[in-house]
Amino acid sequence: MKVILTQDVKSQGKKGQLINVSDGYARNFLFPKGLAVEADATAMNDLKNKESSRLHKIELEKQAANDIAKKLESITVKLQEKAGADGRLYGSVTSLDIANALDEQHKIQVDKRKIQLSEPLKTFGVHTVTVKLYTEITGKINVVISDVK
Repeated sequence: MKVILTQDVKSQGKKGQLINVSDGYARNFLFPKGLAVEADATAMNDLKNKESSRLHKIELEKQAANDIAKKLESITVKLQEKAGADGRLYGSVTSLDIANALDEQHKIQVDKRKIQLSEPLKTFGVHTVTVKLYTEITGKINVVISDVK
């Protein structure tokens, strides 16, 4: 009997998956516990609609990530920080600082966890920072750190 799982079932499959099980297993275990529904025409149509909706949502997210990546290439984020006597920064510039400056200066909101810094920026000058927007989609931001005068 073909059934569509409504929840993950150990050793059978994941939620939303179409599987083939014995009639007794379906009627005595899966159906009473609400773990599956019979794969009739209505259920199959719902499954196809959910899958196409999920794929459409992924496509929209990828398109939005590509648009942001194109915008980021031409953007320069300017930060002014205090300097010590030796010309180095007091503290450092973190991904949160860059995300906040990007939002304030260019109205582009990027989660701080997507800004990839191997370590916080501690020197003045121009730094190129990578932003991971989506799977296999990255953008680059130029960050200019200058002294507060």
